[in-house]
Amino acid sequence: MNSNVLIESFAEFARSKNIDRPTMMSILEDVFRTMIRKKYTTDENFDVIINVDQGDLEIWRNREIVDDNSEDIWDFDKIPLSEARKIEADFEVGEEVAEDVKLEDFGRRAVLMARQTLIQRVKDLERDNLYQQYKDMVGEIITGEVYQVWSREALILDKEENELVLPKAEQIPKDRYRKGDPIRAVVHRVDVLNGTPKIILSRAAPAFLERLFELEVPEIYDGLITIKNIVREPGERAKVAVESYDDRIDPVGACVGMKGSRIHAVVRELENENIDVINYTDNLELYIARALSPAKLTSMKINEQTGRVSVFLKPDQVSLAIGRGGANIKLASRLVGMEIDVFRDAGDFEEDIALDEFRDEIEDWILDEFKKIGLDTGRAVLAVSKEDIVRRTELEEETVQDVFRIIRQEFEADEEQTEPTISDDAQ
Repeated sequence: MNSNVLIESFAEFARSKNIDRPTMMSILEDVFRTMIRKKYTTDENFDVIINVDQGDLEIWRNREIVDDNSEDIWDFDKIPLSEARKIEADFEVGEEVAEDVKLEDFGRRAVLMARQTLIQRVKDLERDNLYQQYKDMVGEIITGEVYQVWSREALILDKEENELVLPKAEQIPKDRYRKGDPIRAVVHRVDVLNGTPKIILSRAAPAFLERLFELEVPEIYDGLITIKNIVREPGERAKVAVESYDDRIDPVGACVGMKGSRIHAVVRELENENIDVINYTDNLELYIARALSPAKLTSMKINEQTGRVSVFLKPDQVSLAIGRGGANIKLASRLVGMEIDVFRDAGDFEEDIALDEFRDEIEDWILDEFKKIGLDTGRAVLAVSKEDIVRRTELEEETVQDVFRIIRQEFEADEEQTEPTISDDAQ
């Protein structure tokens, strides 16, 4: 392989990887100087001249002529007079010799190694550029195209055809992709595996919803409205707490838009995810009440030491507070940063019975399933339909019926004990 073929093939490969000319020249010179050092120990007295456009390469070895009997004869930058005169017959001691070194002089193996090194250097540079590009884009939205879909992840190509990964866990459960589909996602993180950057995307992260709101709501992008917190159950429900820095702007109304125009665009992108936008407030009680929307609370008890809050609702509001699959209460708890326990109206509280009181008759794991969806008392359980509980928990219908029967029997027994008895004399 001559120098023209080597340089031209490298230049074409580098240009296909969007490597700029100065960087390309630097890589070429560095690789050729490495070849020189391997063969001649040093490259200090060598000039390397490269013309990428013409594919030309010139390597010149510069040495000073000394007498054959000189003590300096073995210095790297010296050449004996007898050897110099083989290059040109009229050379004299003290003159400079510039000897043209051909690429072929390094041997075929060294040239092939140089070619591999050049390609590897470009690939290393490409990986480094990819890492530098995306590490500063974490949390930003990118648009790509689905290239390949597997069971555990999807391979996405960006506009520069860089390979990005969208894991199954970072997809919205309702997402279905085919090769060639356009896709929007947020850059979730950048991992480095064996020196190779792996760009992880996400459509399930709260940051994706936040960026979508910035795109659709100019007031958020301009900083007039700020998003204080976002919590999501991807594809199902999300809660967004917003605050306005301008008293003239209604943050909720601005996010929703005229007739829901702004939020509808976000909802469509998220596969019809139900989004609750609420006004943020420093008033914890009011914040909790808003977080549990659309349920209406009658009262609440906050224990800041334990990080728990007990909320009391009318029976018809309990299922609204809990939400489908317990999503509403889970999200509300995460939004306000406290564990929320749901109870029936405080007026009935004294007559209620905590589920833990039924441990003698109901197994612990069954009670835990009820607690997972926010049902901590007997009346809270009875206020929700059996069908809803079966759908929201891992319990069988027969098991739920048994729990209902046991709870009802307990309440009926309590009512019988409190009923006034009529004496024989009164009869």
